[in-house]
Amino acid sequence: MGHAGKLIYFERWIDRRADELLEGETAVEMRRVSASDPGDVIEAAFLDAHWYQLSSTRGDIPESFRVNARLLERSPNLLAVSTHGAGYDTIDLEACTRAGVIAVNQSGGNLEAVAQHTVALMLMLSKRALEADLHMRRERGWVRADFTGHDVTAKTIGLIGLGNVGRRVADLARIAFGMRVLAVDPHVDDATFEAHQVERRTLPELLEQADFVSVHCPRTPETEWMLGAEQFARMKPGAYVINTARGGILDEVALAEALREGRLAGAGIDVWDIEPPALDHPLLAFDNVIATPHIAGVTVEARQTMAAYAVEQWRTIWRGERPPRVLNPEALPRYEERRAALLGR
Repeated sequence: MGHAGKLIYFERWIDRRADELLEGETAVEMRRVSASDPGDVIEAAFLDAHWYQLSSTRGDIPESFRVNARLLERSPNLLAVSTHGAGYDTIDLEACTRAGVIAVNQSGGNLEAVAQHTVALMLMLSKRALEADLHMRRERGWVRADFTGHDVTAKTIGLIGLGNVGRRVADLARIAFGMRVLAVDPHVDDATFEAHQVERRTLPELLEQADFVSVHCPRTPETEWMLGAEQFARMKPGAYVINTARGGILDEVALAEALREGRLAGAGIDVWDIEPPALDHPLLAFDNVIATPHIAGVTVEARQTMAAYAVEQWRTIWRGERPPRVLNPEALPRYEERRAALLGR
């Protein structure tokens, strides 16, 4: 075994760029694990692994490979886990902290891709581009005025979450379209709001004032199901909902009901509680819903960047330094003690 321990990764790295960057790496032993491996092979791999790389997306990872209390119990040497992207709902952070395991992500690696997807959804919804496209393809008898939309100039966008992506969306909306930008994020300081010319609001205030409500927060116990029937009822009549963050943050059935009743003008949904959604999912029945299959961050450039982020962060960890994107810094003291005991430093 290499002097920095053993890394296992589930199925594949997010991009072949990681394999290229890791070619010739001798500091660690690397091993791929797969859902198709025999059970005893999987158990043996986790039994002596120190590092674990996995997807950010629940739909990509079977339950038995997600980082939870059970996996940590059968991985006594595990020191750090890393997700491919910014999301980390395949990891139980509290369980990691209890076990003295640090968790890291690649936050910021796909911010341009996700921000651009968000803006694209906003523009297509306001211009009613998808509705027009669908009618063009399946019928005649309409007139152009049937698809009269709205300019986004000077409208108000409300961001739920002002992290990397939220800040980029704020800048694009404000600079490109002169939009007023509101946000709710109790974890971001006032200086950041001021630097990006974003007005801090409570969630009820944001919902009441925004023409577009766009979700940019992680899925955590704090944010699960935070947007439901009550919240949609608070929104401005004719407003839009956009979610490029994570499924399970908004109630999809309640959103469908708000659209059915005509209270909201449309929605752009890239992430779903169950991915992909069933063909009979209620939101897929609406022409004014743009549905994409969790592709906001899926661009060539974003995946190459996230792969490079992951490799460099692992190398930082293997050098015994503090990685730049630790999700549970409270676990660091115990992690460092365990690392010294297991790897001698």
